[in-house]
Amino acid sequence: MPRMIDLIRASAVPATLMQSAAKGALSVPPGEMIEILVYLSSHKLFGEQARLTLAGWEPQASLAAASDPKTSAEVLHYLIAPQNLRPSLVPALLENFSLPEASLLTLAESASREMVEFFLASPRVNASEPLLRAVSANPNLSGIQSAAVEEKLKSKHLGTAAPVTTPLETKEEAVLEPSLAEPVGPEEVLDEGLLAYLTEHAGEIAAEPDKPFQPIGGFYEELVPSAEEPLAEAEPPSKPAPAHQAKKPHAAEKERGSALQKISRLDIKGRIQLAMKGNKEERSLLIRDGTKIVALAVLDSPKITDGEVEKFASQKNVLEAVLRTIPMKRRFMKHYGIVRNLVFNPRTPLDVSLGLMKNILVNDLRNLSGNKEVSETVRKLALKMFKQKMDTSKKSTD
Repeated sequence: MPRMIDLIRASAVPATLMQSAAKGALSVPPGEMIEILVYLSSHKLFGEQARLTLAGWEPQASLAAASDPKTSAEVLHYLIAPQNLRPSLVPALLENFSLPEASLLTLAESASREMVEFFLASPRVNASEPLLRAVSANPNLSGIQSAAVEEKLKSKHLGTAAPVTTPLETKEEAVLEPSLAEPVGPEEVLDEGLLAYLTEHAGEIAAEPDKPFQPIGGFYEELVPSAEEPLAEAEPPSKPAPAHQAKKPHAAEKERGSALQKISRLDIKGRIQLAMKGNKEERSLLIRDGTKIVALAVLDSPKITDGEVEKFASQKNVLEAVLRTIPMKRRFMKHYGIVRNLVFNPRTPLDVSLGLMKNILVNDLRNLSGNKEVSETVRKLALKMFKQKMDTSKKSTD
């Protein structure tokens, strides 16, 4: 008896069944169901529904497909495509030898800094000279990761001519003090991370070194006190207050104005340094910097807290690159408030929102399905996932 996927490929099933298939509602094994969905993802009529279903597909079933060497090449290539890739599946995909090494090379050259960690931990990657070299050519590597890749190439005698360098061994730091070989304190570690970041983005900094601070949304809202910082009521003109009784500016407002003045005087390099080493108030301003490498430096700061990132995840006056980078950092994805705010933020890129929705709780899915600020695609998937979870809950209580 032919499999359902074969019948669908041969257009031998009615449209109603195809529609059910696009919704993942067929009684077939999970492996075959995901294969059907991937096939339908490029269908003219049912493609959008199939892609939505795949975006919200059960994580365990997706992981099983990514790990199984019997999974079809079509499914594996769909899962590893940049627009569909879930970071949680990367380790399994890297070790699935049914996925050709050539497919991994492209990902290795463009993977995010966080995803590179999966490559560096992969036995398959560490045993492959082409894959290690592809990782070493990745422009997103941090200085520490770059040194790690070079060390792996050197230790395996893979013929690399590049010297092994640490993030501190840059052209600007050709001569190192002996003390740098000793254990370093928190400030030295921070400086090491800053230097690595500056080195990594040296080309971008050199292109526009004096580009001024231009916050997304403009300066005006920075000069207006927030709801938590109301303006003081003005004294009637007829009764001017004595100089010694004049009200002092609100402390938070004064601090924000001081931070804004400080930032406005800095070039790109100075703002990156402040993003890494500054205080919370300065980070809250720099995350809105219209220069991407400055805004992203805030997320690389060792001082940043989950609470700050939770607030950033809900902001509409930040670059899309900021909202795309937050979920790439595993530390932030352990915080439900951050995940929720990203999904509810209409500025979050659609592919990011769809990929995170599997983590959203039932009540939030219901609220999201009625949120007119987010895209219709997100609302539809939220409603579908809400109904599925409610049905599952009913069955478990019956």
